[in-house]
Amino acid sequence: MKVAEAVGRALYAAGVGQVFGVVGSGNFHLTNAMVAAGSRFVAARHEGGAATMADAYARMSGTVAALSVHQGPGLTNAMTGIAEAAKSRTPLLVLAAEVTEPRSNFYVDQEALARSVGAVSARVTSAEDAVTQALDAVRRAACERRTVLLNLPLGVQALDVPDDVSTLAVAPPERAPVEPEFAEVEALARVLEKSRRPVFVAGRGARSPGARDALAALAERHGALLATSAVARGLFHGDSWSLDVSGGFASPLAAELIQEADLIVGWGCALNMWTMRHGRLIGPDTTVVQVDDDASALGVHREVHLGVTGDVELTARRALETDDANRQAQQGPQAQRDQQSRQGFRTADIGAAIAARVRWRDVPYEDTSTRERIDPRTLSIALDDILPAERVIGVDSGNFMGYPSMYLSVPDENGLCFTQAFQSIGLGLATAIGAALARSDRLPVAALGDGGAMMGAAELDTVRRLGLPMVVVVYNDDAYGAEVHHFGPDGHPLDTVEFPPTDIAAVARGYGFDAVTVRTRVDLKAVEDWLAGPRSAPLLIDAKVVADRGAWWLEEAFRGH
Repeated sequence: MKVAEAVGRALYAAGVGQVFGVVGSGNFHLTNAMVAAGSRFVAARHEGGAATMADAYARMSGTVAALSVHQGPGLTNAMTGIAEAAKSRTPLLVLAAEVTEPRSNFYVDQEALARSVGAVSARVTSAEDAVTQALDAVRRAACERRTVLLNLPLGVQALDVPDDVSTLAVAPPERAPVEPEFAEVEALARVLEKSRRPVFVAGRGARSPGARDALAALAERHGALLATSAVARGLFHGDSWSLDVSGGFASPLAAELIQEADLIVGWGCALNMWTMRHGRLIGPDTTVVQVDDDASALGVHREVHLGVTGDVELTARRALETDDANRQAQQGPQAQRDQQSRQGFRTADIGAAIAARVRWRDVPYEDTSTRERIDPRTLSIALDDILPAERVIGVDSGNFMGYPSMYLSVPDENGLCFTQAFQSIGLGLATAIGAALARSDRLPVAALGDGGAMMGAAELDTVRRLGLPMVVVVYNDDAYGAEVHHFGPDGHPLDTVEFPPTDIAAVARGYGFDAVTVRTRVDLKAVEDWLAGPRSAPLLIDAKVVADRGAWWLEEAFRGH
């Protein structure tokens, strides 16, 4: 057995059951070995798309996914998607063939490439150690939540594996939850006890049903309002005390209430400039607490008054246990007064305001639609009503992105795949493909700007080839809208960021899509017809949107640039 086959078998045995990529000569045998062992392979039309598909699949499935690429250009083509995954701490395994001779036209310093975007680099160095080294790469991806580049030199791939090297099944590695220190939990319990207006902000590290339930119980105990970062949107869907997303995407009411908090606890959340609006959501006297299972993440983006190193679910449950113990120790009128004060932020007036005004679609606005172009808010609200509630949404980057991210509801934390850590345009369609394969029980929706749609158009073929019943919504303003609205008001020329109209619906039909051009609300009848039909082909909506203003979140986004 050759190294390529042995490694492929071992990776599948270690739980790597989903692979994306573009196959060339250098990764041909390895990829086929994984498929023969049982892994599912999805061939993308570009390595960049394959990388983002793998990233999205890993996020939404909770498993380690793999990306398989050719040496040199196969890897460089994938680097933007790999950078997004690395910055998001996605457990992703990048399998890259490698040439080691600098005179080869395929030679690049692949280890340096990985290091430059924050990924971990590893290498298969011998036939004797190949399987062990491959399994260690899987372990690092799973247990350290890292994007790991495993370089596979061509010469080593072709070696014979010694007979005594086993490629038998091994247990897939799992990350052990970090138990918080008792003293830190006690300190957290004391801070919660003193607070009268607490807000919990849950992030990537809280994206699990167990963490959600533990946080909801702790928040109810202390009268806390609940919010999330964008990547965890939907975690508290259906909770009457949820403020939805904190930060630049927040509705006016959500921002107002967060600013009034006397305590903000970030649960598996970085509390960075996006989630805290460059710190403006934190009042001058607000106590800030951060809980994260990685001690190095505490206080990175802002000073915290208390940092707790621990798994989110375990820490929340330990805090509840501590509170129970403290209550049992209390006696008399003071204990009763403390019990009453636990309504915290959960007053009747605030509850009524949240019910009426916390969703963006409930915020009044002036509809600027014309007979030729539709207001993106009107479009998004209509689609929210038309599309099934059980959906998984992938969003591209650009001026438009806040509309689908916040106006389209999601059923839970697995309803929005938000690949925006690198803020690259062009990842949205591939994001939706990876998410769709991880959540085949839901209608996949790709929300793109026209710029991102044109960048990622090659993967329309992948959607059609896989038979995905996807809805692709293009918010088409014939421009790179973020730049138009950022630089236009200052009188800068915009010729470099505005384009002649493109019939993106016609492009989609060429790939085998059903397609509709939407200029008014009436045109969306075609979407209702598609949903009622067999959905035998994916649907693209080329929505001609008004471009009269920048999105509400755009000013916030550019404050950091």
